[in-house]
Order: sequence, then C-alpha cells, then structure tokens
Amino acid sequence: MKKMKKNGFIDGAIIAVIAIFITKFLGIIYAIPFNSMVGSKGGALYGYAYNIYNLFLIISSAGIPLAISKLVSEYNEQGKLIEKEYLYKSTKKIILIFSIISFLFCFIFAKEIATLIIGSKLEGININDVTYVIRWVSFAILIVPLLSVSRGYLQGHGYISIPSFSQVIEQIVRIIVVLGGCYYILYILKLDLTTAIGISVFAAAIGGMAAYIYLAFKIFKIRDKNIKTNNLKKQDKIIIIKKIIIYAIPFIIINIANTLYNTTDMILLNRGLTYLGFNGENIDAISSVFTTWGVKINTIITSIATGIAISLVPNIAKDKTSNNIENIKNNFLKTIQIFLYIALPLAIFMSIFSDKIWLIFFGSSNNFGPIIIKYSLIVAAFDALYIMISNGLQGLGKTKLIYLSVFLGLGINLLLDIPLMYLFDQLNIYPYYGAITATLIGYTISLVIPLIALNKDINLNYNYILKKIPKLLITYIIMIFLSLISCDIIDNVYNRILLVILIGLIGLILLILYYFINKMEFMEIFGKNILNKFLKRRND
Repeated sequence: MKKMKKNGFIDGAIIAVIAIFITKFLGIIYAIPFNSMVGSKGGALYGYAYNIYNLFLIISSAGIPLAISKLVSEYNEQGKLIEKEYLYKSTKKIILIFSIISFLFCFIFAKEIATLIIGSKLEGININDVTYVIRWVSFAILIVPLLSVSRGYLQGHGYISIPSFSQVIEQIVRIIVVLGGCYYILYILKLDLTTAIGISVFAAAIGGMAAYIYLAFKIFKIRDKNIKTNNLKKQDKIIIIKKIIIYAIPFIIINIANTLYNTTDMILLNRGLTYLGFNGENIDAISSVFTTWGVKINTIITSIATGIAISLVPNIAKDKTSNNIENIKNNFLKTIQIFLYIALPLAIFMSIFSDKIWLIFFGSSNNFGPIIIKYSLIVAAFDALYIMISNGLQGLGKTKLIYLSVFLGLGINLLLDIPLMYLFDQLNIYPYYGAITATLIGYTISLVIPLIALNKDINLNYNYILKKIPKLLITYIIMIFLSLISCDIIDNVYNRILLVILIGLIGLILLILYYFINKMEFMEIFGKNILNKFLKRRND
C-alpha cells in the first residue's frame, strides 16, 4: 500500500467531524428550498421513506464500516496482510448478497410496511403514497451498503480523510438530484407531490453511486496489488468470515437501536396522536418534524458523535490488541468530556434559539417545529453520547454489555411512548413531549449500564470528570443566562438573513468566552496547540 498520512484519535476525529458536519449542514441548507417546495406533507412522506430506508440499510450493512475498521486495525497491528485483503474482498461479496435480499424485501413488501407506519389514519398521507416512495428509496439499498466496505477498509488503516470526503461527495450529488428532480417534477412536468418525493428519495442511490466510484478509484491507487489471497487456507478464510459477522452484529444492533428509537416514535406517534384526537393535517405536520425537518437540525449535534466513533473504534481496537489499557481509559474519558464540553452546551444553545433557528431554515409554515426541537435537541446530545460510548464498547469487544444496554433502553422507550404521551396530555403538556421523554429515558438507561460496567471492568474512574462538574455547571449557567438575554434582544427580528448574522455573532462571542473560561479543559481534551498541529499535518 502506498504511503499516506494516517490520523490519530483526536485529529482523525476532527477530520471526520468536519466532514460529517459539512455533510449534515448541507442537508439542512438544502432543506430550506426543499421545504418550500414540498411543505409539511411532503416532509412527512419523505421522512417515512427515509426512516424505513435507514432501517434496511442498517440490516444490510450498518455494522460493516466500523467492524471492518476494527478488524483491519487488528490485522495491521499483527502484520496479517493476506488476511486483511481477503477480509476486504469477501466482505464485498457478503454485503452484495445482503443488499439484494434487503432491496427485494423492501420493494415487494412496501405496502405492508406502509400500513405498519401510518396505521388507520384516514386523513392526509395515504398508504399508496407511502408505498410508492418506499419502493423508490429501496434502490439505494443496492448501492449504498457497498460504500460501507470501502470506508471501513480505509478507516481501519487510519486514513480518515478519503472516506470522510466521500460522504461530502455523496451528499452534494444527492442534494442536486433532490432539488433538481423535485423542481422538474412539480414545476416543469407539473406532476403530483408523491411523484416528486419518489424522485427525491431515489437521489440516495445516485449520490451513493458517485461516492462509490470515488472510493473505488482511491482504493485502487493505494492497495498493494502484490498481496494474493489464493493461498490462504480454507480454515483461515472461515475464521475471517466468522469474525466479520461476529464483529458486525453489535454495530448493527447499535445502529438498529438508534434507528428504532426514531422508527418507534414515528409509528407510535401517529397512533397516539390519532387516539388523542389530533386531525390528519396536524399529525402530518408533527410527524414531518420528528422524521425529517427536526432530525436534520438534530444531526448538527449527532454529527459530532459519528465523527468521534469513526476515529474511536480503530484506536480502541488497536490499543486492546496491544493491551494498552491506560490509552483505552483515556479515550473513553475524552469521549465523555467531548459530550460535556461540546455536544451538550451546543444543544442547549440551539435549544434556547430554537424558534429563530427553525424560522431561518423552514420559515413559519409549521408551528409545531420550534416547540419540538427545543426539547429534541437536548435529547440529541444524549443520543450523541450513546453513539460514542456504544461504538467504543464494541471496539473493546464488550458485545454482551452492548446488547443488554441497547435492548433495555429501547424496550423502556417502546413501553413508555404512548403512556407518557397520554400523561403529558392530561397534564396539559404537549403530548409529543411524552414521546421525546420516553426516548430520553431510554438513552439514559443505555448509557448508565455501560458506564457502570466500564468502571468495574477496566477501572474507568470518573472522579477526575466529577471534580470538574461544579465549574462546568457555573459555566453552563453563565452561558444560558447570556443566551436568554441575547435571545430576548433579537426576539422581534424576523428577517432570516439578519437572524443568521445575529445568531452567528452571538454564538461566536459566547464561544470565545466559553473557550477562555474552559481553556485548560480544552487543552487537556485536544492537546496543546492542537489546531496548529492539525493544520501543520494537513499541509505536510
């Protein structure tokens, strides 16, 4: 393999977070014209298709990138180059088979899936609409899973920039097709909204193909062509296949659980709101926030977690192979600190400005949006920590612990969704806050169990972090107070461009203040002069 620059945990995480943040930010920006074209009904329909697509994508491939990343990292550490190459080739074949099976199931049983999603709701979006868009999005399942193999292969070698850039390519191409296709269908051909959404979700397949071509070209350039796998013993091949399956399953469980939180809310929300007497138009509007528009804003928070996980897993797997327990503990503690010092305060800031943020991106067409994201943004921060810790556990090989925490958290969420919606309605609180609360409780359970277990299993001591909580809470209070004052000052501003400028300035001022208050803590997390070090490495 040709020499390329490799990335450690922190700088690799920075690269991944930046790329994912750009990808998610583009996803929010394009949602502005997309929302104006399709409205709440189109947003709900789009979200129904995408949630199902994500679920099938996870079943067919979601565990593969991090599983391959972990295995490649291990094989490199052990010098097993032939096994590593066989892993790459065989996994591509396995993924293709699973992709075809998932595609056929999703396409053939689209109507049954649609019925499960919207139930007996009589107004608004109907079963035929949902069936149509599910069939269109299912084509992406044939292409996108193959991306996971290539990304995992590169990440396992410590090369984060190429797979990260491929995500940006995938998103840009997808957005062009979504907006161009939607505009062409609605305003040139003047066809119906359902057809436009069908083309919009099909864009995932086009974007995936563009990214796959880019990754295939890059891997062809850097792979060592002299490594042959023909002489590998059959027994060794079987061991490799077993390993990739064993390693992938926990990652699949983690990702399925994360998607099932959203899918469960999507399905039970429709039923709960129907039972509580909400009309079809309002249900579609609320569902569009839960499944599409609100999710896009929440991904600003969860993108941090995805980037950290991409870098965390191979580093923990490598440290486990070399039995470097101190480094493993240090990476877990840094992960928790990233949640406390970055993800959670960012979520709080965005929550305070939720009505203005919603206005900037989606206008004032959906009155439920600002109310829902005010709470869901906080939950997104806990989702971020759940993603980071769960994937870190898999890098450590704690599969039973993952299963226990995930299924308990998800089960509690499933049991509490409808009862809490009903309880909140009786208390004259927004009933959809009940569904969000059920998710928060589920994530909390999924976090507490592994954090306690890590303390016992590898002696992960949280005293150092706990000592910093008082100062951190005081910082939170100061930032919240200043944010509330700032939000009140711009309360009567409704010009979207002016709001972007004002919130950007407020955010920058608060960020600078926040950084100087916690400067020592940031240096401990990222290292001294990390920015200069990072920039220097990128320019070498």
